[in-house]
Amino acid sequence: MNMAILEAIRQIARSKRIEEATLIEHVEAAMASASKKSYGPNYNIAVHFDTRTGEFNAFAIKKVVEQVTDPDKELSLSEAREYMEDIELEQEVELPLPPVDFGRIAAQTAKQVVVQRVREAERDMVYNDFKSRQNDIVAATVLRSEGKNVMVDLGETEALLPPKEQVFREDYGNGDRVKVYVVDVRRTSKGPKIIVSRTHPNLVKKLFELEVPEIAEGIVEIKGVAREAGTRTKIAVQSHDSKVDPVGACVGMKGTRVQAIVNEILGEKIDIIPWQEDQEKFIIASLSPAKISRVVLDEAQHAALVLVPEDQLSLAIGKKGQNVRLAAKLTGWRVDIKSEAQLAEEQLRAAQAALAGREALAALPGVGEKTADRLVEQGYGDLATLAAATVEQLSQVEGIGEATAEKILEAAKAAHIEAIAQAEADAKAAAEAAVQAAAQAEADAKAEALSEGKAETSTEA
Repeated sequence: MNMAILEAIRQIARSKRIEEATLIEHVEAAMASASKKSYGPNYNIAVHFDTRTGEFNAFAIKKVVEQVTDPDKELSLSEAREYMEDIELEQEVELPLPPVDFGRIAAQTAKQVVVQRVREAERDMVYNDFKSRQNDIVAATVLRSEGKNVMVDLGETEALLPPKEQVFREDYGNGDRVKVYVVDVRRTSKGPKIIVSRTHPNLVKKLFELEVPEIAEGIVEIKGVAREAGTRTKIAVQSHDSKVDPVGACVGMKGTRVQAIVNEILGEKIDIIPWQEDQEKFIIASLSPAKISRVVLDEAQHAALVLVPEDQLSLAIGKKGQNVRLAAKLTGWRVDIKSEAQLAEEQLRAAQAALAGREALAALPGVGEKTADRLVEQGYGDLATLAAATVEQLSQVEGIGEATAEKILEAAKAAHIEAIAQAEADAKAAAEAAVQAAAQAEADAKAEALSEGKAETSTEA
């Protein structure tokens, strides 16, 4: 009976790739717990399985003490040295227990333990396998839909493709084969939970690594990926070999490499862009296919103003702003696109506003042309800014004393309030005029329709 148990353990260990010694340890622990029914609950029992004979042997574990108070768990030093000559106080010794019939107990216990351990080991193997493949892509087969979730088969286990990781225009039919990106692997009481994605930018990155040997070999490096899954991806690449064109390597002969990736992500457009250390050139390349006039970088704000010809504005921005969004994600810069005409118009409006502001300052009592120029130089370019200043601040301006500063502030606040009131009145008048114009247009339309109706009736008569 017991040799049969040993053979069963060995067979399971081989087929399930589990350590034989690990299985035996768990069987021994379970047997020790079960055998307390025969020896009594007070003993600390250990059971050892002899792999040569297939026999289970039980031992009582006792602690060596000077004075025994619990004979079931303690042993005097003199008694302990009858079994082990070099034993010392506070150490433990295993004393053989009388044999009992382990046959039926052994078979049932071993079966339960082996089944449980095999299940746990399989879960651990799946977890460890896919944990090592986290942040990588794997092949999957669609199994079924559970509400908005899609379950896919990874071969050894199932994985969850949640709604937020699904591409909006993809349909997942049972049996469909897809490549997915392993986002997360977690341990749960029911086994490993694996989350996969079809929308992650790194899915495209990993597909390029599989399809382009130069990337796998490190000759070409992917510097960044920006993706709006289902519609467009921009990927920046750099070559570490001057003889290898990074874009050409990714495209492949007659576009075969990139087309294979496009087919996997069901027609999503891919822009392959050469990465450049010169950030202005990189931003220009990232906005492809639009033609760029020039780029003005604001290093402090990490922002880029991109100027384009009027006929390139919509192309540079892209449908619903997609092209500029992806360029900003890829480069890491905040990108603002304007046509040259828009910039010129803005500059003109700014100049007009500055001039109007200066004229308003010069018109204040106690402020002449020179004082107005000094105020503008110090950052007080309009009534609102001047009215928000303090006497102490204005006193720092050349030619303005404390008394003059008080007068200027008083006049600026009054003029600012008046300007606000005038602006509100103008806005109200404009709104009323718009309402009147709309009402008049509606009345004219009704009159025209009525006139046309009468004309038709007259014709019919």
